[in-house]
Amino acid sequence: MHDQTMAQLAQALQRGDFSSVELTRHYLDRIQRLDSTYNSFITVTETQALQQAAEADRRLAQGDAPALCGIPLAHKDLFCTDGVRTSCGSKMLDNFVPPYSATLVNNLQTAGAVMLGKTNMDEFAMGSSNETSYYGPVKNPWAVDCVPGGSSGGSAAAVAARLTPGATASDTGGSIRQPAALCGLTGLKPTYGRVSRWGMIAFASSLDQAGTLTRTAEDSALLLNTMASFDPKDSTSVDQPVEDYTAQLSQPLRGLKIGLPKEYFGPGLHPETAAAVDAAVKVYTDLGASVQEISLPHSHLAVPVYYVIGPAECSANLSRFDGVRYGYRCDDPADLMDLYQRSRSEGFGEEVKRRILVGTYALSAGFYDAYYSKAQKVRRLIQQDFIDAFKQVDVIMGPTSPSPAFALGAKSQDPVAMYLEDIYTIATNLAGLPALSVPCGLVDNKPVGLQIIGNYFAEARLLNVAHQFQQETDFHARTAPGID
Repeated sequence: MHDQTMAQLAQALQRGDFSSVELTRHYLDRIQRLDSTYNSFITVTETQALQQAAEADRRLAQGDAPALCGIPLAHKDLFCTDGVRTSCGSKMLDNFVPPYSATLVNNLQTAGAVMLGKTNMDEFAMGSSNETSYYGPVKNPWAVDCVPGGSSGGSAAAVAARLTPGATASDTGGSIRQPAALCGLTGLKPTYGRVSRWGMIAFASSLDQAGTLTRTAEDSALLLNTMASFDPKDSTSVDQPVEDYTAQLSQPLRGLKIGLPKEYFGPGLHPETAAAVDAAVKVYTDLGASVQEISLPHSHLAVPVYYVIGPAECSANLSRFDGVRYGYRCDDPADLMDLYQRSRSEGFGEEVKRRILVGTYALSAGFYDAYYSKAQKVRRLIQQDFIDAFKQVDVIMGPTSPSPAFALGAKSQDPVAMYLEDIYTIATNLAGLPALSVPCGLVDNKPVGLQIIGNYFAEARLLNVAHQFQQETDFHARTAPGID
């Protein structure tokens, strides 16, 4: 069963080929048997999953169940789940059990989806390799001595290892698309505000966006149909009707205008990755698309802008974790100041503390104008580059990540080298645009991804463009070596 896509499993459930309980038990058995190798799950909710599956079977028997009814899924461990630990990959929240669920979790549960558990992640979503988790690093199913990408590495590894047919994820600067590229998956970051952030533990509130990690664009469309909604509880949620994202998947691409940013194909891009992207673009021209070079002249500023704005917002968001109300509390504090200092020092990992310090510095009275205010102005220039580009083209394409998966530990002592892994993905978060990554080749027997960026709320068009590529290629159907 695990060799089928989510769409195929949904059809099989509707036909009655097997029950949701049987399907859920199959995936739970695989998690128990295989995940000690990958460390992709923090919490497995076996009892709850089987109860939800039994309820899904009752709905399926009635003959009018939604498309996702009975489909097992995993949630990244920063989406609050009522009664189930939500740790954010941190010692700080190791004992946190929320009394409510995130809106997207509720949406999926209402549709009858089954929650297998919560996936591992970089601590508070801060990282590009899934090595900063309090629960240990996640390993890439394509090469277990390599990283799966981050911060949604647990979700990516779980899908790539066929431990779940799909998973929720979040993307602040590439944290869906980069793991998708490194694990050979389809990863979708929707437009900022398309999917509610209510109940998602915040890293950087103006950048964070929930999305999907699946095997195919069709599966991403199925998930987005349910996850996307206007949410009055989220002040950043956009009140715009939700499309049927599966409706346009089969539209032909003749006349599609593709822009290739010259800034994305310079030094730093692995030559074989560039060749794989070029070959993918050739598939599109064979389908009737046209290609032109474009410029995103401020793209080289995206990384420094992100690493001012992101840490600034992180320092504000994480100030609530003080050892008083919930989360980790140090033992035997001498006084209130000692409680604050030791709880935060002991509860947060090194990367989180690094970003809190940088953000607090950037927001301080003497440096606010020099750093944070200026970064926001440059962010507007980056956004304008995309607005101007979309006057010429329908979608923008390029590499997702500079190279295939790198070895565990190879960059963990060099924060700047780690930050540059997101050099092609960060700008879309700064601009709030939708983007996805699809597998487009293998380099050194490891997957690489093609990034496709769309205009605001053009998710249906993006998924159509990705789906048509997947009808012509088989990279999305390939399985990591050793996965049975």
